[in-house]
Amino acid sequence: MGLIQSVIEKSGVPTVSISLLPEVTERVAPPRFLVVDRPLGYPLGAPNDPELQRSIIRAALAMLTREPPRPCRS
Repeated sequence: MGLIQSVIEKSGVPTVSISLLPEVTERVAPPRFLVVDRPLGYPLGAPNDPELQRSIIRAALAMLTREPPRPCRS
């Protein structure tokens, strides 16, 4: 996904991904990513926890207004 994000960002559309594996995500180096400490397969937490899910989504959406910390790579 990080590679796709870079291409989309180059066209002027901001992107953000949610990552469970920061060591993998950092190697791909997407423009913006939010690392969450959740079990694999549950990036937004367990089902039926709307408060946690909203907080994760809000954090990710807030990142869209910031400049990426590093240049997009192709």
